[in-house]
Amino acid sequence: MSLKVAEDEKGPWAVLQVSGEMDLVTSPAVRQHVHDAVAEGRRSLVLDLSEVRFCDSSGVGVLIAARRLMRSCQGRLRLILPAQGAVDGSHVNRVLAALGVRRLFEVYPDLSTAVDEAAAPLSA
Repeated sequence: MSLKVAEDEKGPWAVLQVSGEMDLVTSPAVRQHVHDAVAEGRRSLVLDLSEVRFCDSSGVGVLIAARRLMRSCQGRLRLILPAQGAVDGSHVNRVLAALGVRRLFEVYPDLSTAVDEAAAPLSA
């Protein structure tokens, strides 16, 4: 399976809807989209990972780098990792939790919650 990244906007939020597999070959595309959004002056970014079916260490590295980039420019990064995003729950959520880095991210169950300024993130 390949990777697709669709771009959208919800108010001040740039939304990248990622679907497919984030691995060594495909993850650089996500990184480029994040960098492009920042280069365009976007400082509020949502990565919708609800349709990501596989994520390896390369994908995790891209997510951590995106977090670092957004923090360096005083930006905000939110992830969408629904509890039932994959067959038995979000694969990305399980990978981040297993690696002990899930707590680094603000995670929301869906897009409407992620772009709601008053919404609290899901607990790690």
